[in-house]
Amino acid sequence: MEPPSTTTDGPTTWECDDDLTECREVPACDEEQCRTSLDVRIHGDWYDLTGWRKGHPAGEHWIDYYDGRDATEVMDGFHSKKAMKMLERLPKTKPDTAEFLEETAVPDSSTQIAFRKLREDLEAEGFWERDMIHEYKILGIWGALVAGAAFTAGSIPLLSTFLLGLSMTAAGWLGHDYIHGIDEYAFKLRNFAGFAAGLHPTWWSDKHNKHHALTNEMGCDEDVATDPFLYQWAPDPANDSPLRKIQHLIFYIPFSFMFALWRVDSMTVAVDAVEKKRPGAKDELYSLLAHYLFVLTVFPYTVWIPAVFMSGLVSALIVTPTHQSEEMFDEYQPDWVTAQFQSTRNAVTTNPFSEWIWGGMQYQLEHHLFPSMPRSKYPSLRERLIKFAEDNQIPGGYRETGEFEILKMNWDLYKRVAEADPVPGATPSRGRIGQQGSIEGTNSPANALPKATA
Repeated sequence: MEPPSTTTDGPTTWECDDDLTECREVPACDEEQCRTSLDVRIHGDWYDLTGWRKGHPAGEHWIDYYDGRDATEVMDGFHSKKAMKMLERLPKTKPDTAEFLEETAVPDSSTQIAFRKLREDLEAEGFWERDMIHEYKILGIWGALVAGAAFTAGSIPLLSTFLLGLSMTAAGWLGHDYIHGIDEYAFKLRNFAGFAAGLHPTWWSDKHNKHHALTNEMGCDEDVATDPFLYQWAPDPANDSPLRKIQHLIFYIPFSFMFALWRVDSMTVAVDAVEKKRPGAKDELYSLLAHYLFVLTVFPYTVWIPAVFMSGLVSALIVTPTHQSEEMFDEYQPDWVTAQFQSTRNAVTTNPFSEWIWGGMQYQLEHHLFPSMPRSKYPSLRERLIKFAEDNQIPGGYRETGEFEILKMNWDLYKRVAEADPVPGATPSRGRIGQQGSIEGTNSPANALPKATA
């Protein structure tokens, strides 16, 4: 549906209400400057999102990442059916601009087109319908761990720390699933991560969805911007740190701090989100406050503080090896599907405990390709994705490695980079000047980390 237009002299752009009930064509220029259009391709059509940039619920930065690019897979992967219907109310890019953009943008690959057909098939087969027995079971395990930790907090503090640490890791995986989810059950439990793990939903979605969208893109993906504590590639001398030379010997220390740092970032973003009046910001802040009220009331600090560091170590051992040993990209990857296959490796678990504690992240490729799909569906996707990789001749195919071997691969990477000489001109982990979507150009918590010094 084309929005109403008004007659203006000179170049024009769009202004839209936050809910897209009305879009108006307005002059692009005022007395000081002219606004350029912000155009994104979705399912072959170009949309002018200039007027809706500030109204985007997940933040204006998301639209900026995809200016002049195709965003079909990201749009499909992160949005509910209701959000997808809003496409009908978005203004289309002006024909002459769309023609120019189509000539300059990379065309959709055969792999992307095949993937969209696979997604349609999976949706028709009910892959986004939750198995509620499974959902209640994993939620019950988390509850039992918390209860056990509370019961033993005074009498067996070491056991209480262990159980509480496991519960925090489990809560992280549950909250991860709910925040990604696009169904009513997930919407209702969106703030579970705040209450159960002390992790702010909006902070998580901003950081984590960018990781999904720009996986292993150096300078953009915060999950690989871990210097000056850990490096995944040899840096420029200006961005080097003495810690790099021993990172394979001390990796477990920054790993252990992961949840603690995330909690600090969560509280910072929670306050900022309330000040900026982002959707649901107050409820998310209340969930964090409820978390700390519960933890500080029930558990002595000698239990819950070590539990935070234990859960950080366990979680980092799970999330880091499935990407860091794979391809790193020093530029934007227009074929998002192929990039996910090349930058992701699954872990093959060997026992029921491992299958549970990995929290679905052992099926990392399935999750990256279909982030909003309930994790209980991932095991049944394996054979189909193996065939998809073969049919579309994806380099490296479907990658999977045993759960212990994949940890060794990640340690070998840290050791290899520790022993390497610095590389003049190496891509900085927080991005280059002018790089679209760079960490350096955002208010990301990763950009606030101390910069490495040689």
